[in-house]
Amino acid sequence: MEAAVHEYVAAFEAGSAERVAALYAADATVEDPVGAPKYVGREAIQAFYSQSMATGAKLKLLGPIRVVADYAVFPFSVNLHWEGGDRRIDVIDTFRFNDANEIIEMRAFWGPTNMHGF
Repeated sequence: MEAAVHEYVAAFEAGSAERVAALYAADATVEDPVGAPKYVGREAIQAFYSQSMATGAKLKLLGPIRVVADYAVFPFSVNLHWEGGDRRIDVIDTFRFNDANEIIEMRAFWGPTNMHGF
């Protein structure tokens, strides 16, 4: 699970929505941020990440990955240059895994107070 988180960050850094989507189970869900409509299925998830990567956003882990039961939880920042300025969003993601070590659920915890420079 920890290796999957590192691959997630590396794939995002490489701008490869395909690599990110490959970490997910075929029927996985992404809820980013929590409370937003969910993206369901690998195709929808790949489209979501393609759109996110188009902003030029980069991810940076901000602390250790926590692994417990079928979850990996990790703090990170999303850093991007948007509308002429540098911006940062502080996020905590939870990944839930199946027995095949595929992500079946991703939830991103962040809100307006976690957005800096906007």
